[in-house]
Amino acid sequence: MRIYIIGNDGITLCRKAPAIVSEGEVAVASKEELHAAPLSGKRLLALWNALPGVEKRRTVGDRAALIDRLWPAIEALPDPEWEPDAKPPSKQDEVIAMLRRPEGATVDEVARATGWQRHTVRGVFSGTLKKKLGLTLASAKEERGRVYRVDRPASV
Repeated sequence: MRIYIIGNDGITLCRKAPAIVSEGEVAVASKEELHAAPLSGKRLLALWNALPGVEKRRTVGDRAALIDRLWPAIEALPDPEWEPDAKPPSKQDEVIAMLRRPEGATVDEVARATGWQRHTVRGVFSGTLKKKLGLTLASAKEERGRVYRVDRPASV
């Protein structure tokens, strides 16, 4: 179910009804709810003109007709790539994923991927991964340098 939060900064798509709608915002899930919403013609016109690929209008005209044109345009908006509530993976998660790959990772590869300096990467290996998370890191000298891999959890 798509629910749209109409606020001063535009339209936001939600997957479920929000627990609280801030002052000045309106939540709608259908064209009928949009018709019943306490939105001025001026605000509806601003929403229309903010939509991509629509012919801009200068006047509201008939409010009901504007809503009838506005609703399908709102529903045609693309879904966001990830849910606002979803948390993107942390750099620590990315490092662990790199170390779990069969080819492992070097300190330089992790530094490039995370933007960290080399000493920070070594500190994460030693402090966070080994001591705090209890992971066992295996390292081996290969053509591309010293390669680290997650071996298995350390026995406690």
